[in-house]
Amino acid sequence: MVNKMGTVVILGVFVADTSYRADRMPVIGETIMGNAFALGPGGKGSNQAVACARIGAETHIISMLGKDDFANLALETWAEAGVIPHVRQLEESYTGAAHIFIEESTGDNAIIVAPGAAALINVSDIDAQKDLISEADVFVTQLEQPMPAAMRGLEIAKKAGVTTILNPAPAMELPIGMLRLCDYVTPNETECEALTGIAVVNADDAEQACRVLCSKGVKTPIVTMGEQGAYLSGHGVVPSVAIGSIVETTGAGDAFNGAFAAALAENKSPLEAVRYGCATAGISVTRAGTAPSMPTRDEVDLVL
Repeated sequence: MVNKMGTVVILGVFVADTSYRADRMPVIGETIMGNAFALGPGGKGSNQAVACARIGAETHIISMLGKDDFANLALETWAEAGVIPHVRQLEESYTGAAHIFIEESTGDNAIIVAPGAAALINVSDIDAQKDLISEADVFVTQLEQPMPAAMRGLEIAKKAGVTTILNPAPAMELPIGMLRLCDYVTPNETECEALTGIAVVNADDAEQACRVLCSKGVKTPIVTMGEQGAYLSGHGVVPSVAIGSIVETTGAGDAFNGAFAAALAENKSPLEAVRYGCATAGISVTRAGTAPSMPTRDEVDLVL
């Protein structure tokens, strides 16, 4: 059993993933036959929390659910992984859901998220968790819940001296000043281009984009680059870890972020933490699903 490493608080969304595998994406107005269907737990914040807890950190999630079967799935998923929930459940809304298309030949995906109750998370909900956030070692958020809530969480954490991580997904315009609240920002290539205007194809592109992010106030940008690995500003590309055939890439970014946060909470260096993130992502893509694909600390340590 791995000792607890530190405390990570994650603000984010749970959605029930409805995954469809097919040879290709249908065009508008077309119906095609799929090859498989699966229902499972998802949502970036929830996935990251599961990944973080399985690496060994004391992991808390701030979120909002409906009162329905999908909410039960969320609570069961967190309990199994050891994630501590801080949630409100609303009668007047539903627990979020996601449509995930997976291309059979590559494992690549396209996703539509309907966050449901989590779209109602507001600043007062975050203020109610001020002590929890302020006492954490690491605070993580993404952009699936309302932007004011994410901004407030980062403000509280930054003021308290908590290490802050923003996973700017899905890609969208950020409020002025948000990046200055971030010790780490972890976009993928698409999100990085949305933030910087630079198309990231290789390490040189990633370094150029990181300079732009630093000029906007980010302390340490990290660009996740799929099978190439992750570009850590000031260090270069940390290679990905390939341990088998790719089954599904949907949860790879969340695996990286959750493990990265857990490793930072253990006081590992940014470079060591990125290696943990890459190894965790490398294992996750060899398995189907998002939260169910997250490996344990022992599995990651074995790969490393």
